[in-house]
Amino acid sequence: MKEIKAPDKIVKDANLSIFLAGSIEMGRAENWQHKVTTHFNDREVTFFNPRRSDWDSTWKQDISNPKFKEQVEWELDALELADSIVMYFEPTTKSPISLLELGLFASSKRLIVCCPHGFWRKGNVDIVCKRYQIKQVKDLDALIAQIELKLE
Repeated sequence: MKEIKAPDKIVKDANLSIFLAGSIEMGRAENWQHKVTTHFNDREVTFFNPRRSDWDSTWKQDISNPKFKEQVEWELDALELADSIVMYFEPTTKSPISLLELGLFASSKRLIVCCPHGFWRKGNVDIVCKRYQIKQVKDLDALIAQIELKLE
């Protein structure tokens, strides 16, 4: 397993590449990305992980802020390059950027979505997934199982 975290250089190799989209909201969302990546420690897969180790919530979220701009551009580049995008909406979060990414990549045919009951916009997510024939799963374990299937 190879994990490339923001803002490290994105390198596309022969492995299946998967972008870990979804809830982060530092302090609110569990580190579900860690659970996913450690499950695949001994597998040939590359994860693009936007959960930045040195994120600073005081950064001005403005195009004029080089660190913020770097993060957003890294995420967009990795989303476009990934073979597959798995998306997890944690019920305790709002995840507005993940909702934006769902809209941006809904028609890509590369998404697998996990939006458990309790997520504040589950209805919207379900409708988008149905319209664009996006595979949905009920929980994080099922999302991991879908990645396993892709690796077979």
